[in-house]
Amino acid sequence: MRILAVSDVAAPRYYDYFQAGSLDGFDLILACGDLRPAYLEFLVTMAHCPLVYVRGNHDDMLLTHPPEGCVCAEDDIIEVKGVRILGLGGSYRYHREGECMYTEQQMQRRVRKLWRKLRKHGGFDILLTHAPARGLNDFDTLSHRGFECFLTLLDKYRPKYFIHGHIHRTYAHNVPRRDQYGDTTVINAYEYCEIEY
Repeated sequence: MRILAVSDVAAPRYYDYFQAGSLDGFDLILACGDLRPAYLEFLVTMAHCPLVYVRGNHDDMLLTHPPEGCVCAEDDIIEVKGVRILGLGGSYRYHREGECMYTEQQMQRRVRKLWRKLRKHGGFDILLTHAPARGLNDFDTLSHRGFECFLTLLDKYRPKYFIHGHIHRTYAHNVPRRDQYGDTTVINAYEYCEIEY
């Protein structure tokens, strides 16, 4: 399965300078948040494959105006061609306003509420989030802190991939695109990343 992961900024290659056929061959698009609905709708239309997304910390508008033709994976497990995708969007809460920001305790509650779905599906293959995990490609600032409960999910279910956004690769010269956590390949989907599953 060929997957296109996108996050945070529209990739000029697949939008501003789009050429017919450049999205052919993808079996799935995974969007990690902070992308305009029009961009997601463009991708799903031109790629002719499913697009599964979670919301970023700047995506409050998606609560009332979700992108057409796309599948929201928030607090759910979405199965595409046998691949189980667990979605947990949003970022660490760094100010009062904003529906798509959470404290560590709030995110832990979201994870606990998924236990029946996790049991029914026998786990998951891809963890799709906006924020990273705590201590795994995150920063110490509140606005870019990762969630500890994501590490618990990785330890318990050992998915093949953990795909997140939020940490722009332009923030520092050493922000990795790929990393490894036990058996899980960690991918920062900032702008875009192509994955062979």
